Amino acid sequence: MSFIRNILKNSRSGKDGNFFLELQQILGFKPKKKHYYIKAFTHRSMNLRDKKGNPINYERLEFVGDAMLSSVIASYLYNQVPHGDEGYLTKMRSKVVSREHLNELGKELNLIDLVNSRIPKNNFGNNIHGNLFEALVGAIYLDKGYKICERFIYNRIIDPHVDIERLEGKVISYKSLLIEWCQKEKKTFNYDVYEDTGKDALKHFSVKLSIADKVVSKGRATSKKKAEEIASKRAFFAFQGKMSRHLY
Repeated sequence: MSFIRNILKNSRSGKDGNFFLELQQILGFKPKKKHYYIKAFTHRSMNLRDKKGNPINYERLEFVGDAMLSSVIASYLYNQVPHGDEGYLTKMRSKVVSREHLNELGKELNLIDLVNSRIPKNNFGNNIHGNLFEALVGAIYLDKGYKICERFIYNRIIDPHVDIERLEGKVISYKSLLIEWCQKEKKTFNYDVYEDTGKDALKHFSVKLSIADKVVSKGRATSKKKAEEIASKRAFFAFQGKMSRHLY
């Protein structure tokens, strides 16, 4: 198990320099099957493999964590909102486990301080925080089982952050909302995206959003997806809340 000793040696971080002591403070319990947590904080850039040649990193644990989050949140919403139909429950769950929210949770726990990587931490994208959170949830489930994992999700997500009324009014994708509205109102729409470098060091994209052949908003960002979302958000407010009925 030399690879475990090597990872632990390079995972020293934070206040007391002890990976598992810091982790225990986050978890609220003592890890038993420690190799899952080591994987949960090992980035693929380490290029580590076990004796069978399988990669050692957090990516597969993300899959498990994502499934656990969806299961626990779905059960909670089913019991808390008995009047909600399938579409309502699906949208509400999406808001709780949105990438934006998971990134916030990962940042709140300072999970990036525990990651073992050859890439400098300030070079990571924002999604690293949510990825690590999902991987941690996956490790908890494989180590302790459903009940302990469920309790962790309640303690870290549901109890402190889930407010049904607030979530009902939260938009996680203005583009999805706009498309739904256009389809229901039988309006044509088009995102005209083009590269726009300008004088910026980073490549930018601009987008013109047209509804019924009329340009209603524009957006500009470092990715096509972000530019489209900005344009969609501006269109949402330009229509003075007419699309708000699609929030839930």
